[in-house]
Amino acid sequence: MTADPNAPADENAGAGHAPKKLAALVLGCIGVVYGDIGTSPLYAMRESLRAASRNGLEREDVLGVISLLIWTLILIVTVKYVILVMRADNRGEGGTLSLVALVQQALGRRPGWLLAVGVIGISLFFGDAIITPAMSVLSAVEGMSLVAPALDSIVVPVTLAIICGLFVVQNKGTGRVAAFFGPIMVLWFVVMAAMGLYHIGDDISILAALNPWHAARFLVSEGYAALIVLGSVFLAVTGGEALYADMGHFGRRPIRIAWSVLVFPALTLSYLGQGALVLDRPETADNPFFLMAPDWMLLPLVILATMATVIASQAVISGAFSMMQQATQMGLLPRLEIRHTSQIQAGQIYLPKVNGILTFGVLALVLTFGSSSSLASAYGIAVTGDMVITSILAFVLFLHAWKWPLWRVVAVMVPILLLETLFLGANLLKVVDGGYVPILMAATMCVLIWTWVRGTRYVQRKAHATSVALTAFLQMLAKSKPVSVPGTAVFLTSDPDMAPSALMHNIKHNRVLHAQNLIVKVEVATTPNVPDADRLTIDRLNESFIRITMTFGYMEMPNVPRALALARKRGLKFDIMTTSFFLNRRTFKATSNQGLNFWQERIFLWMTRGASDATDFYRLPSNRVVEMGQQLAI
Repeated sequence: MTADPNAPADENAGAGHAPKKLAALVLGCIGVVYGDIGTSPLYAMRESLRAASRNGLEREDVLGVISLLIWTLILIVTVKYVILVMRADNRGEGGTLSLVALVQQALGRRPGWLLAVGVIGISLFFGDAIITPAMSVLSAVEGMSLVAPALDSIVVPVTLAIICGLFVVQNKGTGRVAAFFGPIMVLWFVVMAAMGLYHIGDDISILAALNPWHAARFLVSEGYAALIVLGSVFLAVTGGEALYADMGHFGRRPIRIAWSVLVFPALTLSYLGQGALVLDRPETADNPFFLMAPDWMLLPLVILATMATVIASQAVISGAFSMMQQATQMGLLPRLEIRHTSQIQAGQIYLPKVNGILTFGVLALVLTFGSSSSLASAYGIAVTGDMVITSILAFVLFLHAWKWPLWRVVAVMVPILLLETLFLGANLLKVVDGGYVPILMAATMCVLIWTWVRGTRYVQRKAHATSVALTAFLQMLAKSKPVSVPGTAVFLTSDPDMAPSALMHNIKHNRVLHAQNLIVKVEVATTPNVPDADRLTIDRLNESFIRITMTFGYMEMPNVPRALALARKRGLKFDIMTTSFFLNRRTFKATSNQGLNFWQERIFLWMTRGASDATDFYRLPSNRVVEMGQQLAI
């Protein structure tokens, strides 16, 4: 029996995990995947009640808010992500770029709108990676003021210290502390569920909020004012994208089990308990989460909440590193310095420049807004925008790749898309109060990516126009016959049909030609990983020249020497110890009236100067690399 290539991934993928391995994966995803959404009860209920109480807080308002929180979790997280979108994996990987790659494969091309959607998704995710640590850690540390009101003045300094410590240790990697993430988050969810279950008895009628009628009634009765409340309700699902983005690390089945068995029940009980507490004691609406705890438990709860928010921040920071790596591999950003922090897990990486930008951004947000309530206005736009993009891409994927009939796609995705658009509109109402922050962040990232893509395409066109076709160059060599020296030379190029500039300069200045010359192009596939069997395409041009195309997945690090070792297994004879790697180092000179606008030209030049060295990026042996300079006017 042959599998249908248009069908979604097997619903039972991951079912073959051994019980011990499955348990470890479930524990791991509780610590990494659910950190953000797991800490949302710290502020989601509080901000929602605050938005709903502008004209006084009534009993039906509390029931409506709790019902909205619970049914938002059900519709957005359970239905959209756990049931539907997580079926769309790119060889096990998830996330915006994986979904873009799947749509590109289904369409057979990469139209401009798809690239634009992917760029916006990346930009919004990066903005979320800056806001989440500030919001999460602030909301946890603010519990100190309940322990002792005099401590209110040190909330911001303590938050700044925790955030600085978090980013300082990023270069050590998460491997050493990852083993503690799962147990701490399990304890967090258990404590949260226990407190909620205990307080449900304060007013058992809160269970009526499980009926979606209360959510619908609240929206209808409040009218336009309900949009303001929806902007705060959405804080409950701000970590929903992590379920899909981290699917490649843990697998679909462990993530679903963790959500169904522990995370969703704990979140539901917490919101119900907070609601019952507020119905019984309306004065607790200012901070219902921490006020559920008895006095003796308040300090340990603040410490546990702080640890949970640090874990949530770590997860989104690691996700930002991974996203930037993928964007670099796909040519959307200049080469970034990438350091591996684990000899076992390839996914554990550290990007110094990205870490520096995140550090500055998070500290600036904490100092600017000063409290999680103020920062809540900036939270949500990035995540809602990212979720809308995911739904749009899923719509196209279901229609073109899975071959669903149009009526089914419309029936399934349009209601979800309308709901998310409603949430996006609700969050856009907070633009003046702080929502401009993620918009500015995303806009800045979009401009940088657009400038880099446009600039590199212009440079490639100009370099192509001034280059010599490789076939014509080989004919010239046959006539001139330069001096041949033993050994192998590897020339990296982005255009394998043209003679590499480094090769031309080597002939011109050194007047020699190696006995064997490899013209190597590195390509990035639309899949996260490429098997070694499909890594190389080898084309022998003559006795001295061989053209090789190396293909790496967008989540792989391009390692040219390791790929060349595969060529030796295919019969290509050379000694890596006597091989020289020739690179073309381009420098750019700004000129007027050429391809780029003045301002884009300056940004592009700044980005090229910040790019990491090609020797390190392609893992070349630095003692056998020869760089040939070239200047281009742009």
